[in-house]
Amino acid sequence: MPRLHDISADRWSGLKLLATDVDGVLTDGTLHISSDGHESKVFSVLDGLGMVRLLRDDFPVAWISGRASGATTVRAQELKIPHLVQGRVDKETALKELAAALGLTAAQCAYVGDDDIDAGALHWAGIGITVPGAMPAALAAADCQTERLPGHGAIREVCDQILSHRREPRA
Repeated sequence: MPRLHDISADRWSGLKLLATDVDGVLTDGTLHISSDGHESKVFSVLDGLGMVRLLRDDFPVAWISGRASGATTVRAQELKIPHLVQGRVDKETALKELAAALGLTAAQCAYVGDDDIDAGALHWAGIGITVPGAMPAALAAADCQTERLPGHGAIREVCDQILSHRREPRA
């Protein structure tokens, strides 16, 4: 599987949106659910800072999750993620709708996912990215894979790659 640096600079520099799955990408895929039903997740601060840096550079970030989660909502609010879509298993349609609303083409979108329900979005996006441990359908649909593990800096790796190829970076 190709790595992020194997994708051409032209493809990276043409991006205008980073969209990502949550469970299994921003987290290691583990859900902590107590006997009273309270859910918690572990998010990487490395990933958080990467996304904050993109947002500071006026580069939009979207989270598209197949399940609704209060923990996801809280973390997205902390980071000021402008586009949070939850409870959508049709990730390709959700990504296409978001891109259309933002006036973007597929080539201008990167998508990061790890499971079968991400395969359509991975295939449609200009750059489809997966993570180590991804399911076969996601691996088959993706253009490249991060070196870092999900929930342990994989998204930071993607953010740093995007920022290193920006045509007009902001201070």
